[in-house]
Amino acid sequence: MYKLTVFIPDDALESVKTALFAAGAGTLGNYEQCCWQVQGIGQFMPLVGSNPNIGAHDKLETVEEWRVEMVVADADMKQVIEVLKQAHPYETPAYDVIELLTF
Repeated sequence: MYKLTVFIPDDALESVKTALFAAGAGTLGNYEQCCWQVQGIGQFMPLVGSNPNIGAHDKLETVEEWRVEMVVADADMKQVIEVLKQAHPYETPAYDVIELLTF
């Protein structure tokens, strides 16, 4: 089992979560579409050669984003990351994956 954390801009929150849930993320025991989310401010500076969804080259940008965490079964992880990259509006979505220990 893994925990996926992804940062999503406000206007794409529900569509990205829906895509991730459809790919198998967010299932825990007899529950599905489980996640934890909190709003914050992300920052980035698009460099020359990038194709930013928000912002302009060489200009620091801040955006209201949601930090969304959900569990993913081992068998679904590869598909969930592929779907994340397709569904997320950013050219390079920020995410991390942590392997969870079970006792």
